[in-house]
Amino acid sequence: MISRRGFVKAGAAFSALRGVGLGGESAPGPAVAGRLDQGPFGIAQDEGWYTVETTTAASGLVRNFGLGLVGYTWEENGPALDVREGRTALEPAVEALASLPFVDLLYIRCDWRDVQRRPGRLDLHPVWAATRDAARRHGLRFGFRVQLSNPEIQPDRLALPDFLQARVPLVTLERRGGRPGPRRVEPRYDHPEFQRAFRELNDLLAAELDADPLVEFMDLMMYGFWGEGHTSDWRSPFPDAAVAQRTFLEMTRQQMDRWKRVPLVVNMQPDISEVGNDAVQDMAVRGGCWLRSDSVILDEPVQIDALANRPPWLAAVMEDGYHRHYRTDAPRFRVDPAGVNVIDSTMLHCLDLGANYWSLWTEAFNLARYHDAHPEGFAALRQRLGYRVRPSWVWQRKREGTDELVVAFSNDGVAGVPGVLRVMAETREGTLLAGGGLDAGHPHGGGVRLASLLLPPGLAGQTVRLRAEIETRGVRRPVRWACAQPLDADGALPVRLKRHDEPDWRKGI
Repeated sequence: MISRRGFVKAGAAFSALRGVGLGGESAPGPAVAGRLDQGPFGIAQDEGWYTVETTTAASGLVRNFGLGLVGYTWEENGPALDVREGRTALEPAVEALASLPFVDLLYIRCDWRDVQRRPGRLDLHPVWAATRDAARRHGLRFGFRVQLSNPEIQPDRLALPDFLQARVPLVTLERRGGRPGPRRVEPRYDHPEFQRAFRELNDLLAAELDADPLVEFMDLMMYGFWGEGHTSDWRSPFPDAAVAQRTFLEMTRQQMDRWKRVPLVVNMQPDISEVGNDAVQDMAVRGGCWLRSDSVILDEPVQIDALANRPPWLAAVMEDGYHRHYRTDAPRFRVDPAGVNVIDSTMLHCLDLGANYWSLWTEAFNLARYHDAHPEGFAALRQRLGYRVRPSWVWQRKREGTDELVVAFSNDGVAGVPGVLRVMAETREGTLLAGGGLDAGHPHGGGVRLASLLLPPGLAGQTVRLRAEIETRGVRRPVRWACAQPLDADGALPVRLKRHDEPDWRKGI
């Protein structure tokens, strides 16, 4: 396998990343419909108040949209090694991965030829049906990437479907510095036949998957090896950088326009191949795309900086193919002077980036064996990965002849909420009493955000439910509070309001 990061030299080509909207609040956040009053809540507003509920952080797994450990049912080389070498069938291998108790969602990374064999229709490889079925049965979701190029199968085959290879010019790449190396072939992405076929592929995939509630995210179909936006140390097939950038900006725009519901994810590979990655990333981030990197320890400083300081409402999807097989007998396995092994060290660095997802690849048996032998790293991810939001304090205040709830929402995870957190106060029967959204990304990782819910009159002494949803690209999905206290079956927190004649109502603070 080609080393993905060994060829990278940080330099002037990467210096613009912090200026493309990746450095926090410079990128516009999504609009919030029905924005809740988020304070400040001063004593001048106080007509009597009471702390009616507090919660503490949950331990272990809290499974929600927008975070989790990602099991690969198909990676750039295909399915699990046991399937490739004929020791088991595809469906049992997918089932073994989906059955692991620490896997939250599944992932397919396949070639264009694995989803389309002829013009005008999709021909999905059986891994798609197996993955969707396993996700449905185990209460999981799945993400995917369709690769337009894959060096793992070259020079024998290309990622492109056979019908397209006869229509599009194929360019044998020149290696930088004239050094010898494997033969690498890329299509002329800017050719009219490639662009026509790509538009059709994008439309077919969106028609099949954009409305599927099981789909968690889709990686943008980007230039080059593994769809990461580069061709290693081989030059691109384009005649010049301007044509390359114009081509991939248009392809990015097509995907962002066609996919209405599923979050899209842009790879943060620096523009080493001069194909316009900086401009693509700028467009994608400003359009609300999530971020990903296919390495963590071996990433360049500029990429780590961009991921760690991304806008808080965007998720980060992280993986590391270097230790993908989770084998402690591998030559690369080592333990540092602190007693931390290299696999744990690699996965724990995704917490330093405030990541939402960590990827586990295809080998279910190795994953289970490693988890049993070294549970500490997995336990840390289960405790901190992504966002873990709860109503930490709930105050009931007398306001204007009725009751107001002021809630302090705490986030015990390392990432902001990847979208807009919407909060509703309901009756036991589900009647909406008050609700709205927090500002995008809030509460940030490790942070607290207050909000007010003004209730209708006559509820004192009754029990209301605080329920949450996350809104991403206009789609709302339920959120289970990450607290240790008992919740209703749908993840809502019941809160009993004080009667106005009960003692201990306080004035001031």
